[in-house]
Amino acid sequence: MSSDDTKPKLLGELIGDNKDMLLAPIPFSMAVGMEVVSVGPSRATLRLPWRDDLVGNPETGVLHGGIITALIDAACGSAVICALTRMTSIATLDLRIDYLRPATPGEAVLVDAECYRTTRSIAFVRALAHHGDRDDAIAHSVAAFMLGANRSPPVDRGVSGVKS
Repeated sequence: MSSDDTKPKLLGELIGDNKDMLLAPIPFSMAVGMEVVSVGPSRATLRLPWRDDLVGNPETGVLHGGIITALIDAACGSAVICALTRMTSIATLDLRIDYLRPATPGEAVLVDAECYRTTRSIAFVRALAHHGDRDDAIAHSVAAFMLGANRSPPVDRGVSGVKS
């Protein structure tokens, strides 16, 4: 038995045909039409088809920057999940995006994300948004995610001390 046989597999290696499970629990991602194109160890590619209701400026037909931000965030989070050996909650700590050019009206946007490092509590990701040509990118991003974001039970913050 080789040492590779004893090493835990990453979720990105195990997901296989169940890749859609990454976005299914996120109502916003589903509502705007995000799709999981592919997953693998520590990586994920998401796609957002162009839709008229996602346009930021009706005169140009360019997708709103906020929807591209949401797509990048979802792709980065998916890559983090694919870099783990077991499921845990995650939360975006930092997301930096450099917009390089506007998205082309009428075209779907793809985001390739790679989780390149994990620690006990933080995962680091880089991503690229494009229309299929990575050399003509729309945006570049780096992000950090907290692992095990909801480990402790919620604190009761009742209204003690508040007068009616």
